[in-house]
Amino acid sequence: MSATITPPTSAEPAAAGQAKAFLAVLRRDVYVTWRELPVFLAQVILQPLFLLFVFGRVLTDLGFARPDYTEILFPGIVAMTAVLTALQSTAFPLVIDFSFTKEIEDRLLAPLPVGMVAVEKIVFAASRALLAAAVMFPVGILVLGSIPWRASGVPLMAVVLVLGSLVGAALGLILGTAVPVNRINVMFALILTPLLFTGASQYPWASLGQLPWFQVITAGNPLTYVSEGMRAALEPAVPHIRPWISMLVLSVTLVVFTAVGIRLFLRRAID
Repeated sequence: MSATITPPTSAEPAAAGQAKAFLAVLRRDVYVTWRELPVFLAQVILQPLFLLFVFGRVLTDLGFARPDYTEILFPGIVAMTAVLTALQSTAFPLVIDFSFTKEIEDRLLAPLPVGMVAVEKIVFAASRALLAAAVMFPVGILVLGSIPWRASGVPLMAVVLVLGSLVGAALGLILGTAVPVNRINVMFALILTPLLFTGASQYPWASLGQLPWFQVITAGNPLTYVSEGMRAALEPAVPHIRPWISMLVLSVTLVVFTAVGIRLFLRRAID
């Protein structure tokens, strides 16, 4: 009795080659970030560090904020760091690549579908965001003395941070491909500031019950669900949106933003 061996189809080596090329491009980006690690950390940590210091240390020591305010603030600052780092790590390099350096042309010559080049940008930016979020924990201990922490909340925290980082990177893909280079500074001023202050990073979403109009606006910001998910993971005693709602909204947002971002990337790359 003889066994029949089915030779591999041509699609299998092609898929393996694409996966190898994808990892090679990702590895190159990670290597560049590793070489510039001090500069990268200074860029992404400076703003949240000062927010933690002023709101979590100075105002509480002066009595203008409650001592337990750090339990509300810290999870939101970590969420904000992840989302904004991912957004900026995608948007700014894309604007530069498409306009000045034309480095994106080298990426498009890789043996990858054009859409996978966009996916690599999202994955790489999300990995940078996760690194920045992780660094915020020792920074929080250094600035605040102690931070809210629950070992049982680590799985939820990891899922929320991954989803939030991917959503921020997908939004950065949209901005980096849709906004003309001469308008990028204005667009970031119009987007980043509202994103920062309507994302429930400094306050729980449930506390906005007396401001229903602002609560509705805040509910439209993806950062809100990352902040609320982080509070559910690290300090569940603080009122927060239910974790399954936050993860559902982030998952749907990720699919929509990624689809729109890849479509815009394809249009920009082909042009």
